[in-house]
Amino acid sequence: MADEKSRDGSHSHSGEAEQGRRTPMREFSRSLPMSLLRAREAVMRQFRPSLRNHGLTEQQWRILRALTAVDSIEVTELARTAFLLGPSLSRILRDLEARHLIERRTAKADLRRGVVSISPRGLKLIEAVAPNSEAIYAEITSRFGAQKLTELQDMLGLLERSLAAMEVAGEQGAGDDG
Repeated sequence: MADEKSRDGSHSHSGEAEQGRRTPMREFSRSLPMSLLRAREAVMRQFRPSLRNHGLTEQQWRILRALTAVDSIEVTELARTAFLLGPSLSRILRDLEARHLIERRTAKADLRRGVVSISPRGLKLIEAVAPNSEAIYAEITSRFGAQKLTELQDMLGLLERSLAAMEVAGEQGAGDDG
């Protein structure tokens, strides 16, 4: 008896379905990276229209939000904080600077390093977006539940911390003993 796939790639199985797999891996739809991506997309789908209405991309918003938490930050640290690659960050910073939403300068201690801060105009934009952003958070909280949302954020933080020290297969320094 063949098992049938649903639109999300999951199987409706009979007792033998587990043995009928072509690969010894969990279902694609049940992989942790895909579950996290689907959840991220469901959340970001709520915020994108507001960001678009204010002329912002998700990445630009992430940078501006990160900059509101600090007085200033080195570009390399901002890349780590906002989870952006250097070339993408450089382009985004150039765009934000052209719109006068951020200010850039060189670090006094090392003239090769750039330092970024949010500008007064950038703060005004954050203040303009904030009410709608908070309303979206309130709706998400209402639908999902405040306690479950707190637990989810706690669990995601725990997952991140527990994997931080894990060796990554294929990376330099990872053990070769399989």
